[in-house]
Amino acid sequence: MKAVTAFAPATVANVSCGFDILGFAIGDMGDRVKVSLSDQPGLRVVSITGDGGRLPLEAEKNTCTVAIQAFLDRLNANQGLDISLMKGLPLGSGMGSSAASAAAALMAVNELMGTPFTKTELVPFAMEAERVACGAAHADNVAPSILGGFVLIRDYAPLDIVKLPVPEGLYTTLIHPHIELRTADSRSVLRRQISLQDAVVQSGNIAGLISALYTSDLKLLGRSLKDVIAEPYRALLIPGFYELREAIQKAGALGSGISGSGPTLFVLSESREIAAAVAKVSEEVYAKIGLGVDVSVAEVNPIGAYVIESV
Repeated sequence: MKAVTAFAPATVANVSCGFDILGFAIGDMGDRVKVSLSDQPGLRVVSITGDGGRLPLEAEKNTCTVAIQAFLDRLNANQGLDISLMKGLPLGSGMGSSAASAAAALMAVNELMGTPFTKTELVPFAMEAERVACGAAHADNVAPSILGGFVLIRDYAPLDIVKLPVPEGLYTTLIHPHIELRTADSRSVLRRQISLQDAVVQSGNIAGLISALYTSDLKLLGRSLKDVIAEPYRALLIPGFYELREAIQKAGALGSGISGSGPTLFVLSESREIAAAVAKVSEEVYAKIGLGVDVSVAEVNPIGAYVIESV
């Protein structure tokens, strides 16, 4: 093989109550990365499309090359590589854009180098890319983007990743208002300390959500989609947040929340019909406030990142 192209999907991180510890992969939206062998030493980003010229080409700043460098360092390898990134996700959207780029890059280079690592073993390398992208090496985007489905990050020291079951009939509506919200800015509004009462409420919701995934109890899942730690503060940065939440409840959704750090909102429904109705009322809400919005309906992606082509 001289070149490998791989795909990695968008993700919803936090999943309301699971701040920095829960995430799931979404449908077929995502990024593609081609990694090619090179006779020249070092890593080079040779092209980026779909980003409007905004992403860095420098190897030390691009999430693809940062992840690949961490991969090569673990192997004590110095193979020269050329990287081409094809963005399918908007920047600053809260859909795991930086994570998808890193995940796709790692899937491609892992295949190109003879698959020395399992998918789970690739996650720490992608976390280093997240450190560069947003200042925190969190895994709740990169882990589901690589592994697919719902993922729990039980602990970070050492890293302990748990794949969770995906109930049948669960649909996601993604609502992306036309604003950009930097992860660093969204993190800056969060409190550094929380009350004991909030900790108890949040713990109950996390436990309820995970129990609902294992028992396919979608009503319990909906009751558990409540965040008392991050959402009350981040919601203030997202126009139409509370109007939208009221509208989607009337449409019959199970529950909703901020995808990652926002501004994208995710809504979970127990049928495609309800998810489509949620999409319609979401467009109506944003039409009333005069803000453009992209809305899509998808199932949970159970596969995660995968190789598209090897040549």
